[in-house]
Amino acid sequence: MSAIGFLYPPSPSILHWLSAGQLANRLQRTLRLWVLLHRLYGVQPHWSTSLPQPFSYPDIRERLFADSHGRSDSLSAQDLTATCADLTCLCHKTLQTWLHEVSPRLTASEWLTEMAQLTGLATTELEQHLDQCPFATVHRSLRDDLKLLSQQGWLEALPQGRYRCVSTAKLPLPPPPAASLTAHSALFASLSAAQTWEMLRVLEALAFVQPNLQLVVQALWEQLTAIDAHRLREEPSQRIFIHLDYILSEAMQEKVDDFQEQIEQLWGTPDGGVIQFKTWLAREERQVPVTVYPVCLHYARRAKYLSAYGLDPEGKLAWHNYRLDRVASKKLKVLAWGDPGVPQGLKELRHAGELPSPEAVKAKLDEAWGFNFYLPRQLLLLRFPAKFAHWYVDHTVRHPTFCPIAYSHLPDLVRQEITDPLEQQETLKLIARRSASDAYYAVWIRAGDINVMMRLRDWRPNGEVIAPLSLRQDIAKEVTQELAHYSD
Repeated sequence: MSAIGFLYPPSPSILHWLSAGQLANRLQRTLRLWVLLHRLYGVQPHWSTSLPQPFSYPDIRERLFADSHGRSDSLSAQDLTATCADLTCLCHKTLQTWLHEVSPRLTASEWLTEMAQLTGLATTELEQHLDQCPFATVHRSLRDDLKLLSQQGWLEALPQGRYRCVSTAKLPLPPPPAASLTAHSALFASLSAAQTWEMLRVLEALAFVQPNLQLVVQALWEQLTAIDAHRLREEPSQRIFIHLDYILSEAMQEKVDDFQEQIEQLWGTPDGGVIQFKTWLAREERQVPVTVYPVCLHYARRAKYLSAYGLDPEGKLAWHNYRLDRVASKKLKVLAWGDPGVPQGLKELRHAGELPSPEAVKAKLDEAWGFNFYLPRQLLLLRFPAKFAHWYVDHTVRHPTFCPIAYSHLPDLVRQEITDPLEQQETLKLIARRSASDAYYAVWIRAGDINVMMRLRDWRPNGEVIAPLSLRQDIAKEVTQELAHYSD
């Protein structure tokens, strides 16, 4: 690479380099990366000289697509191409057209032969790729392309989804033909090819939960390709699959990922900070403002949550978990510690060096079963038929406090832990009417936690809540309401 810019053609070897060894899986995306780099640093005049610095994705979008191409993040790829009337728009341009226009000397047969050698893909499959349009995709994918270019060193990433072009002298150089392992790949040098493949597949399944894992994924691909390029053609059949439910639309997932990135960037600053945003209260169907100190992120119940301490939806200084897809603000507002909007209680905790930590959250989660770790503890007593418990409950790990308990020990536990006289008496009566041959379990839970309630629903109708009585009554109401749906 000279100081002139990105002058490489989209040859199989260059695309293989840009894909970090993942060309077989990401051919269309890699061609998009090549196009973006070609426009940013290759053709004259460079976009790097005309783009505002810093720039964001909309600046790129306006240069890429025709006026008739949809701008909405909520549109699917099919809707975007179907409604774009300009046939010269990039969304209608096939991979084969790109190759012919920018690299006419490279014949299709030569390209297919070299590509098949690098990827292990059959010629018929590669021909299908040639007929596809790389830019017939959702805007979220292109935003992710910019993130990947920044991870690879082609762009400088800035807060709030902004980027800055780097000088052409600092652009990455392609590896020599016999490249040695990079520092990241060397970390996995002790893994066999089969172990590397399994690790790669597991991490790729988890990368959507934690985008930073993509760096490790790239290192594993380097491990496979740098040691022995033939390994790509010897990929073993996948035998282990991980299925993680993620209930968000592509547009909402992009918004959530932006929030996550903004929070992680805040954690990366020396002094951190406080954030303000509006959040939806689903049951009340209204928005409320909160000002909180972000502590840690969780993937739980098929969504991403922020555990934070500060002014909660009720205006109290307390812990709260916020679903990121229910944040109503377009962006999180970051407050410096000197800002008058920062609650005095948070300032005092910071001054004393006692700001909440992720370790404190973990300790609370270990105390009782339930994701809402700030709710009060309650003792949960469960009864199961012995046969059901044998197959579905025994020898499973639900929580550190979840354990079997002998029927004969239940009365003593109730008298010790249930202090309300009336509830204690009613619970003992319930136990006396149950069979000693059934299986019983005890666990500490967070009162009213939906995560616990969802598990109890999964155990119905075989599981019975003995205590607390309030939870027992709530389940009875649910069962009655559900039964009404089938009464006719």
